[in-house]
Amino acid sequence: MLTRARPRPIRARLAVTLLAYGALALGMCLLAPLVGSTSISLARVFDRSIPFADNVDAQIFFIARLPRVLAGAIVGAALASAGVVLQALLRNPLATPFTLGVSAGAALGAILAISFGAATTLGPLSPVPLASLAGAFLAAAIVYAMATRPGRPISTSVLLLAGVTLNSFFSALILFVQYMGDFAETYRTVRWLMGDLDVGGFGPIIGALPLIIVAFVIFALLSSSLNVLSVGAETAATRGVDVGRIQRLAFISSALATSAAVSLAGPIGFVGIVVPHLVRLMAGVDHRIVLPAAALFGAAFLVACDLVARTVLAPVEVPVGVVTALLGGPFFLWLLIRKG
Repeated sequence: MLTRARPRPIRARLAVTLLAYGALALGMCLLAPLVGSTSISLARVFDRSIPFADNVDAQIFFIARLPRVLAGAIVGAALASAGVVLQALLRNPLATPFTLGVSAGAALGAILAISFGAATTLGPLSPVPLASLAGAFLAAAIVYAMATRPGRPISTSVLLLAGVTLNSFFSALILFVQYMGDFAETYRTVRWLMGDLDVGGFGPIIGALPLIIVAFVIFALLSSSLNVLSVGAETAATRGVDVGRIQRLAFISSALATSAAVSLAGPIGFVGIVVPHLVRLMAGVDHRIVLPAAALFGAAFLVACDLVARTVLAPVEVPVGVVTALLGGPFFLWLLIRKG
């Protein structure tokens, strides 16, 4: 007599997930700094007998490649996790971290800083990332204010419509600023809008890290509630879930993660929709598994895309946002057809 195998406990599945996807992310982060248009020797990189000023291999590794690999891992993890949370919040499998207008607000802030030559800094944050964060927070505040009413859960339909409308409005303002700028400013803004992980050091990463940490702490607290919330607000309420609180935390955490990611690398698209769906195909739909798996797989995915971007046409470097769009565009169309 055949018996049905028992499903593995959640802790065992989570341990296997963290081990498998963690190994993938770690392996990619270890491999990427060693590959590039200029070959380097790992032995020379860590050879302390050679002064750092004379060690070209160490300079390439620690100044040119390692910061962008770490930035790619952080940005990929943030965008993928934010995509998972927003898809559960909006109950829309095609939602992305840029659906709510936060990315467009961040882009507008950065474009204004580039065009008008802002000079304000805050700790490790230079003017452009600082202005990007300010624009993202402004956009998130506007959308949140429009979608909330005292004592009521967030209206996800208003949240979605307000985000899409604000996204279009800010995009129009970006085009206007580009039209009024000179050629050099327009080139810089277009280049920033394509997405780029060449952060130029560890300072921008340190500046974005506090927001990322806060967002991921909230993600960890939300993972169980998102399973019920993704079914529906009414169902979640009948099971004792404080729907309004969970919705607010989901919106705030995803906005923080998206804001930090865009301020660090620009609006890199499609990571927040490609990675969550690939992870669900491989690991199931339980958000307690999907969230950490998406974060780790998103880190590996974006580091791999950046590796392709800086090697496929070396010594010419392709913006990483172009690579993710080339991969994500067809995948998005496939999702539309599949859901059709």
